[in-house]
Amino acid sequence: MTLAHTLDPRFPNLRPEVVEGYLSAPAHMTAEVVDGELVVMPRPRRQHARASSRLGHRLGPFDDPQGDDPGGWVILDEPELHLGPLPDIVDPDLAGWRRERIPDDFLAPEAPAHIALSPDWVCEVLSERTEAVDRGRKMRIWRREKVGHVWLLSPELKTLEVYALAAQETPAGVRDRYSLVDTYEGNARVRAEPFEALELDLAALWSL
Repeated sequence: MTLAHTLDPRFPNLRPEVVEGYLSAPAHMTAEVVDGELVVMPRPRRQHARASSRLGHRLGPFDDPQGDDPGGWVILDEPELHLGPLPDIVDPDLAGWRRERIPDDFLAPEAPAHIALSPDWVCEVLSERTEAVDRGRKMRIWRREKVGHVWLLSPELKTLEVYALAAQETPAGVRDRYSLVDTYEGNARVRAEPFEALELDLAALWSL
């Protein structure tokens, strides 16, 4: 059988063994494809899952506004994103899109499970097993896709790092770079970009 016959037509730019590994990953593992390579990790621990789900709930006024809530966003838990030409197949813990960028058929029944529209904000909940990829290769994907804000949340250290994308002058010319806006710690109450319209109580992310 030739290589052409082993390629999955849905992923013509990925090596067949990478596609096979991704599609056959066991349910108790998380599989992503980053820079054309398969990355398989255990499912998140309880502390990780709790912080992610609680944060999504706290950001609800932006996604499901009532009364004077700010609104303006669509926020999803662990969306399957297919980004770039390979593509990179990544599942951030949370991702958000500004509503003005969402197409009318975003929720159409015939729409594929994955999303090819780059988000405006992502949050990765860090763990010992994922931190190197979250801080390295995945940050480069977000930068390439011009994701405006990235949050790195650490339940273990009880910290929230907020990064914003901006054009910066470099020796090679103007390039998009992430700058650390701030690091929030412990049980602080914060107004963090791009959701500064509401105060976020970090203590709620670490507790039952």
